[in-house]
Amino acid sequence: MQKTEIAILGAGASGLFLARHLKKNYILIDKNTIPQKIKMSGGGKCNFTNEFVTVDNYLGDKKFISKILNYYTNKDVIKFFSDIPFQKIKNNQYFAKSSEYIINKLNQKKFIAEILKVEKKDNFLIHTSKGIIEAKKVVVATGGVSFKTVGASDIGYKIAENFGHKIVTLKPALVGMTLQKNEFWMKNLSGVSVFSKVEFNNKKFRDNVLFSHRGITGPAILNASLYWEKGNIKINFLPKYKKIKSNKSPSNLLNLPKRFVSEFLKSQNIEDKNQNLEFIIEKLQNYTFAPAGTFGFNKAEVTKGGISLEELDDFESKFVKNLYFIGEVLDVTGELGGYNFQWCFSSAKYLADMLN
Repeated sequence: MQKTEIAILGAGASGLFLARHLKKNYILIDKNTIPQKIKMSGGGKCNFTNEFVTVDNYLGDKKFISKILNYYTNKDVIKFFSDIPFQKIKNNQYFAKSSEYIINKLNQKKFIAEILKVEKKDNFLIHTSKGIIEAKKVVVATGGVSFKTVGASDIGYKIAENFGHKIVTLKPALVGMTLQKNEFWMKNLSGVSVFSKVEFNNKKFRDNVLFSHRGITGPAILNASLYWEKGNIKINFLPKYKKIKSNKSPSNLLNLPKRFVSEFLKSQNIEDKNQNLEFIIEKLQNYTFAPAGTFGFNKAEVTKGGISLEELDDFESKFVKNLYFIGEVLDVTGELGGYNFQWCFSSAKYLADMLN
């Protein structure tokens, strides 16, 4: 039986970052040889943080999230990755030239095995597909259940539940939306993208909306999905519109894809005539729809919900001494734009400094 001071369960962003900063003896356990979620994120370029990071970019316990983000900031993350090639996109999102640079920077020796269960006797016993590992301390950094096709697992939640922890309901987030029947006109626009302002409750996002054969997606919709549970989402398809005089038809006058204008007008039973222009603009700027649901966990970038922070004391279980949880497995979820990686890195660094 292998023995170690600390067993880190999961070699994703938070587990690797923790291992990179630990000075104690540890074993890093994961069934994947490569952190697939890091590899595929950001179109293979890994959006690892954002220039503007505040607690308002997250869903969860604001006080605790703020404490962790202030402890290890976006500037700290940028400094950590300063020796790899990266660029700033959209003036605020930091992407590596390739996610391989992130993986190589974080790479640590791993024990490749599937984690089956954890029990506590004098020490922790981690049952894996390749035997049992004994550890004095256990850190669960197994992430969420999004993208099961690349190895995502619910084992972290099962471990937490077995030790008496409450799991806030898991839901897909940063995910596209499916449509009610009266919105099916959008499916005819698969591949069309429109810069828009999307609003849900008090949250507003200005970015592209992308139509697909399954429904509606794109960065603005993905961000809205983080906060949406039910109810109407409002879309302004013309957030930059300035009033001009012209005799052209709306489809030729408005700075929108003609295909989109045509389908939109048909859906509203409005003729493409100049005398209808003001009415059409009002409709385009105040469109509301109630999604039928989401594209689900297999298409979601992150998992909303997770292990309740109420039952943790600085990432340590209030029920079981020396049992810790970090990263996406917790009930903390960030918006699109590098915020979830930032949370993984910040929570891992905070815990590393606690354990060292």
